[in-house]
Amino acid sequence: MPFCATCGAPVEGRFCAKCGSAVSASGAGPSGAAAQPAAQPAAVAGGMTDNVASALCYVLGLITGIIFLVIAPYNQNKRVRFHAFQSIFMHVAVIAIWFALGIVFSIMFHIMHSLTLLGMVIYPVLGLAIFGLWVYLIVSAYQGRTVVLPIIGPLAQQQA
Repeated sequence: MPFCATCGAPVEGRFCAKCGSAVSASGAGPSGAAAQPAAQPAAVAGGMTDNVASALCYVLGLITGIIFLVIAPYNQNKRVRFHAFQSIFMHVAVIAIWFALGIVFSIMFHIMHSLTLLGMVIYPVLGLAIFGLWVYLIVSAYQGRTVVLPIIGPLAQQQA
């Protein structure tokens, strides 16, 4: 059976039913030069691959996590749902940690002004660590790897 050189779908006749491109009569059979592309990621019904949808779940945290849980073809994919839930839970945890540290450091400032220097060091380091984790999760999801965060990951696996 010949395959389309453009999209890799099986073709019956002279034109591809999926993309509409013309297929030569010599055929691009499994042994031909234009055989089906090897190891393509599985595509979600909406046309976006699993790895792209999973990576996009992390881009805007809560917003994109909720969007991918609401949009129909993606909310039925277990892998995309896991990354969406992990993104939401991670973003909520970061917000909670940020507020808690803000309260602790404001109390420390009122008790002893010299402890403010500790907060001036911890906030940027924490922000940089969170940014690094965010980028790591995006890249890992795009590469098809599933990174399960220590406390948040098992919760996301249960929800997915």
